[in-house]
Amino acid sequence: MIRFNVPPFTGKEMDYIRQAVENQKICGDGEFTRKCSEWIEERTGTRKCLLTTSCTHATELAALLARIQPGDEVIMPSYTFVSTADAFVLRGAVPVFVDIRPDTMNIDETLIEAAVTEKTKAVVPVHYAGVSCEMDTIMDIAARHHLYVIEDAAQGIMASYKGKPLGAIGDFGCFSFHETKNYSMGEGGALLIQHEKDIEDAEIFREKGTDRSKYYRGQVDKYRWQNYGSSYLPSELNAAYLYAQLEMADAINEERLNLWNQYWRELEPLAEAGRIELPFIPDYCVQNGHMFYIKNADLEERAALIDFLKENDILAVFHYIPLHSAPAGLKYGRFHGEDRYTTRESERLLRLPMYYGLKEDQVSFITGKVKEFYGF
Repeated sequence: MIRFNVPPFTGKEMDYIRQAVENQKICGDGEFTRKCSEWIEERTGTRKCLLTTSCTHATELAALLARIQPGDEVIMPSYTFVSTADAFVLRGAVPVFVDIRPDTMNIDETLIEAAVTEKTKAVVPVHYAGVSCEMDTIMDIAARHHLYVIEDAAQGIMASYKGKPLGAIGDFGCFSFHETKNYSMGEGGALLIQHEKDIEDAEIFREKGTDRSKYYRGQVDKYRWQNYGSSYLPSELNAAYLYAQLEMADAINEERLNLWNQYWRELEPLAEAGRIELPFIPDYCVQNGHMFYIKNADLEERAALIDFLKENDILAVFHYIPLHSAPAGLKYGRFHGEDRYTTRESERLLRLPMYYGLKEDQVSFITGKVKEFYGF
């Protein structure tokens, strides 16, 4: 079976984990946490990066820093993972879903302003498949209405918008290092902070509400409980695993893009014949090969193709069920405007295997079976 995903592994991970153990420092904020954070700060230009236990927790931290309160509204797409909404629902806010663009599967930037009310506090653009939202428009709307921009860049590391790294454009950015992502620590994430004024609060919220980070830097003689917070620090063992991949980030990124381009070349004739649709990458984007998907005619055709590929030892999968149609989405959120594309496009999208270590001949086998399904 060609699996849909295999967690990335470079070979140095176990050496670095052993090194962390030998350092006798396996809780959070040790040597490898520092190395990972500094690497992200350098590569993205963000003012501060804090590793977290997940992208979910990074988004929760962003919600705390944005002072999201009960009754506030937060605009986001419905076509996203549940964590995008959960982080704000936990604060008592209402997710306001707007429709997506059918070309990129990202939030339709032209529909955001109409969804703004006096209760709106933030906009959460989700960079689907490592392809950027139209950020100039979103940042302009946010500036005029005094809204926070919290980038859900879970899939967006090493990708950019008009030369600006994803996650480092809005007030806050959130990365994921889950096992399905381009770089992984099993479970983990990172919060990117753009403004100096937010760094101290972020460190306090992340360290159980204490100023422990200042204590470690020698800025205070003992740490104290300063505010509310929680424990968002990943283990040094996780950070050690991640750092082995960040050291090889460019090589991993290049390989994924080569595989992505191979998929495109080999499936382009099928798209030109009108049998499937391929991903769209706007000129303002540099993507990161996070995902290769195709779009089928409808839900029934997709289900049939998934079954056909599985019979041929290929695991291909669909993706998000729109949040506004889920039980919790109906309970906690609302959809603004018309659902023209969110549901329809979500039912057509099929993700093909994509991971570091996937072989070119495996990609050719997969694309050959897709063509065979269509009698092409």
